[in-house]
Amino acid sequence: MTKIAAPINDVLQEAAALIKAGEVVAFPTETVYGLGADATNAKAVAKIFAAKGRPSFNPLISHGFDQEQLEEEGIFDSRARALADQFWPGPLTMILPKHPRARICDLTRAGLETVALRVPDHAVALKLIETCGVPLAAPSANRSGTLSPTSPHHVAASLADAVPPVPLILAGGACAVGLESTVIDLTGREVVILRAGAISAEDIEQYLDESVTYELTPTEAPRSPGQLLRHYAPGIPMRLQAVDVAADEALLAFGPLKFMGIKGGGHARDLPPHQIRNLSEGGDLLEAAANFFAYLRDLDQPEFSKIAVMDIPAIGIGIAINERLSRAAKAGE
Repeated sequence: MTKIAAPINDVLQEAAALIKAGEVVAFPTETVYGLGADATNAKAVAKIFAAKGRPSFNPLISHGFDQEQLEEEGIFDSRARALADQFWPGPLTMILPKHPRARICDLTRAGLETVALRVPDHAVALKLIETCGVPLAAPSANRSGTLSPTSPHHVAASLADAVPPVPLILAGGACAVGLESTVIDLTGREVVILRAGAISAEDIEQYLDESVTYELTPTEAPRSPGQLLRHYAPGIPMRLQAVDVAADEALLAFGPLKFMGIKGGGHARDLPPHQIRNLSEGGDLLEAAANFFAYLRDLDQPEFSKIAVMDIPAIGIGIAINERLSRAAKAGE
């Protein structure tokens, strides 16, 4: 059963302990309530997608305590620093190149080489992030496709039957802004707003010596939450729902390998270690989602003719995994 509690110190400590243990917690920001997890922990982030029923691995915004914390995750140029100085804490998310030493995991970034970062302007959110000591990945705390929540009771109503369940909602009252943050892309030469919010292009232009444009149409090249994701595609072909593996193929496995053979003779379990990655030997879909991006990259090597992918159940977050695989396979054709 989900607990709704005022964010007194003991409750904040409980929330931080849950996040450090890999769980999800709903918390208030000035925009909307977020469903937060440790942005550096892929299995924890997988629980966000599962609880929301999020249809695909879209990039998530990572919330930091301050700019200093987030400068360890993204590469800030002079434009980013100027906007952070003016609008953080506040409802502005910046898309930046990923820092080489970034801890934010692949699943939070949806496999992209960019990160979506912001510092929320809410005392409860900031105290929670500070206590956790890591950035928090946090989309809106509601089922995908439903209205974003601006009160703790909205969260409880939307996620009452979430699987996995949301153990705790920090009740911080109604959200002051009540609209998702403005998302601005600073990874290219032009400054582009990808999601409109309380901070407008005109607001931003006051602090940059250049124009700011809007690009709000869904795209196959996503840089932001809320855009259609063009999935990471490996450089070699993929073969889905494989029941065996060729000697020159890599194997992306799921579950036991007892009945998985090598074409021409032999057992898949005897493949060299670098030729096989098992998303979850125990058949855990959350674990599979957490390992997906890293393992696919591990196997994307020119020495292999293809990546053979074992069947993954299309239930729960397995639907998102299969959707991701299908798009990646088509992109590589």
